[in-house]
Amino acid sequence: MEDVLRSLGFLCLGSRLKRIGEQLQADTQRVLDRLDVRIQSSQYPLLAALDRLGPLPVGELAQSLGIAQPGVTRAVSLLTELGLVEVTQSNDDQRRRIVSLSRNGERLVDTAKRDVWPRIEDAVAELCADLSGPLLGQLAAIEDRLAATPLDRRAEKARAVVS
Repeated sequence: MEDVLRSLGFLCLGSRLKRIGEQLQADTQRVLDRLDVRIQSSQYPLLAALDRLGPLPVGELAQSLGIAQPGVTRAVSLLTELGLVEVTQSNDDQRRRIVSLSRNGERLVDTAKRDVWPRIEDAVAELCADLSGPLLGQLAAIEDRLAATPLDRRAEKARAVVS
């Protein structure tokens, strides 16, 4: 069957990038599930931002990730329920909420930095290693490679090589 998004080229670039992103996140989620990590792959960037930048107001956290504040607010609520982040009121402005990693969140990020993130990064790097040429061709190659070997399987292969 014809891949309409692919055949429409630059007209549907955003949709193709979204499709690739969704597949990468789904594959990453399978890696996390195998490792018994109980958060969504889409929540790791928020934890990584807090690890890298320290405690931040919700608005600045959203800005650091380049996503809308309501999405960050929802993610923060969920991560708070899971005990991975803590929210406190700002000392200088009671309307501002400051988000920070909890001790459990710090432990999860430390484990992820050691055991999960390198595996995912290596799998994505391997997926894209020899791409060159026009962007649409590269996207087609990425889509074809993900269809042939999803990222989670690539991550497992990378782990087996390291072990």
